[in-house]
Amino acid sequence: MSSTRAKGESLLEEALGALALALDESGAPWMVIGGVAIISHGVRRFTTDIDAAVRGDAIQPARLLQVLSTHAVVPRIADALEFAEANLVLLLRHEPTGVDLDVSFAWTAFEHDALAGCTLTTFGGVRAPMCSPENLVVFKAIAGRSKDIEDAEALLTLYPDIDRGHVRARVAELAELAEAPEILQLFDELLARV
Repeated sequence: MSSTRAKGESLLEEALGALALALDESGAPWMVIGGVAIISHGVRRFTTDIDAAVRGDAIQPARLLQVLSTHAVVPRIADALEFAEANLVLLLRHEPTGVDLDVSFAWTAFEHDALAGCTLTTFGGVRAPMCSPENLVVFKAIAGRSKDIEDAEALLTLYPDIDRGHVRARVAELAELAEAPEILQLFDELLARV
């Protein structure tokens, strides 16, 4: 492993440790949902930021910002609170490492189920609740960017026991809510390839 990559992983690990301490302290259910979760489940890929979800009905954004700030996790935009209330995501940065963190507020039944089904997994030296591979496939299918589809494909390949029918039903449900049938079409194309 190159020293640049090792340094990047060390920074991510430090930022994840701070985020985990803060979110645990908040008392709200939470989990890691982005590239760090994908890596923790065995997919080889690179990431430079951390994405997490916190149960939206368990904490107010202003209170969460207060808790995060005690762990050097601060807003990375001037109107972070207003942005979070409008877009359901806090755009943050861990000051000591410069690592960006996005903490989204989970409100849907799917997200609540995913929070209930997450497991403590290790990333480097940090144990944190990580979204399950099955639910990560759903998150990635809904996001729909090319990297997300690659991640979903990698997880489906690495975890052949994932209940594809259940995952497809969740993707169909969320695509319908988003009024975006192309999401399901893209996912069906992915299932046909894997």
